[in-house]
Amino acid sequence: MNALLVYPQFPETYWSFKHALKFVGKRAAQPPLGLMTVAALLPQAWQKRLVDANVERIRECDLAWADVVLLSGMHIQHEALTAIVERCRARGLRTVVGGPITSSVSAAELKADHVVIGEAEGLIAELARDLESQTARPVYQATARPEMETSPLPDLGPIKMRRYSTMTVQYSRGCPFNCEFCDIIEIYGRRPRTKAVAQVLAELDQLRTAGWREAVFIVDDNFIGNKVRAKELLHALVEWRSRYKTTFDFTTEASLNLADDPELMQLMKDAGFISVFLGIETPDEPGLIASNKLQNTRRSLLDSVATIQSYGIQVMGGFILGFDTDREDIFDRMVEFIQKSGIPIAMVGLLQAMPGTQLFRRLRNEGRIVDAGGGNNTDGKLNFLPHMDATKLVNGYRSVLKQIYSNKAYYERVKLFLSRTQPRPGERRTKQRWLTRANARALVTSIVRQGVFGRQRWSYWKFLLAVSTRYRHCAGTAMTLAVMGYHFQVMTRNLSQTVDALAMLPATASGLPAENGRQAS
Repeated sequence: MNALLVYPQFPETYWSFKHALKFVGKRAAQPPLGLMTVAALLPQAWQKRLVDANVERIRECDLAWADVVLLSGMHIQHEALTAIVERCRARGLRTVVGGPITSSVSAAELKADHVVIGEAEGLIAELARDLESQTARPVYQATARPEMETSPLPDLGPIKMRRYSTMTVQYSRGCPFNCEFCDIIEIYGRRPRTKAVAQVLAELDQLRTAGWREAVFIVDDNFIGNKVRAKELLHALVEWRSRYKTTFDFTTEASLNLADDPELMQLMKDAGFISVFLGIETPDEPGLIASNKLQNTRRSLLDSVATIQSYGIQVMGGFILGFDTDREDIFDRMVEFIQKSGIPIAMVGLLQAMPGTQLFRRLRNEGRIVDAGGGNNTDGKLNFLPHMDATKLVNGYRSVLKQIYSNKAYYERVKLFLSRTQPRPGERRTKQRWLTRANARALVTSIVRQGVFGRQRWSYWKFLLAVSTRYRHCAGTAMTLAVMGYHFQVMTRNLSQTVDALAMLPATASGLPAENGRQAS
């Protein structure tokens, strides 16, 4: 059979990094690792093509070639995904939809011939046999979460590697915590499941053999969910990097209790981790308690962030506005916290109740759910009735973004972070490999767009002067963050120019059926 694997386009968001990627000539941040894994699980006799709509068009010749089209996506890709499904079905092509979206959108809404709910490793073999024999069922649902040892090496063959800024590896699934708003624990469970160390090294060897020499994102939702296993992998990564003298830099996601473990932070630094995304959510402890984000309580959030940064690891932070506990001073407190934290990439979003989460169920029971949401918490839209006046909440959210992504505020945070990465007394200074062809292109483009034609070019040149005199040890990081800042500033201007906030606010809650018709995962 000819299998066409398709990944729908993401909308333009803060997370897309679209305006920064142009500086280095890339079209998307990461390839679709889920579909690359599915490609490896399909029968070897099948012919496979993969089209990522984020880096290329879906051509008519690809559709004409295909016997079946397999799509995967997340909630935020719902609109783009269903448009592709309708296009395929208009041609009489069979369609299969899987991925996280099937745990938040009903099978009927997805409009596909076949829907796969759950993780692929335990389902693909049966699905493939049934497709070949023309007996495939409308819905396939996993009865258990597979162990990660069953996950194959992702198939790199179908992707256009050079169109991405980062390659991806998955080490674990699941998170031990129980945050009310999180859908990860609903889909993947609270028991972290990990791959064997040898599996991860094999994936890295595969990337290295394919010629990849740039960043690698370990896409786990909480890399340190199982600290013992994470340390085992990190020890192996230290040795692997030393053996091959590789230039791979790693990024990942983790929880704030990383700051409690000096051995773990040192291992991450030695293994080449340069940044970590942390869900900080709010400086308001009652909000953390109410949302069951207990791992962030009973600690100084600012001290925890600074501790991680002192190991040379950049902290990217996730923040949320719209908790029931938020008071009207939360906007000023959020800005103040972000500035003091030295977190350049501060992803601030409005709370969104995702279908399938504890939050969605609670708000539905309280009659406060308006719709299932679009999966984008940075577009200024609400899908529930907040306790705070909705107009104040949305306008306050926009105000926070304008303040933290003004050039002056942004560069102050970058400089604070850079100051915390200065080598400790007696510590050997690590040389940064940053003058690559892509980085040279980014530097020239940055100077033209931000330094010559930028709206706030004087603050840009002051920043470059500070880098050249005080932060030369991390000039590459500084320039990368300057380029990232351009993306956030463009996105913030775009958000402020959208329709008036009142047009985005919910009026009344709708009578959604239980779980919005969602099939349990």
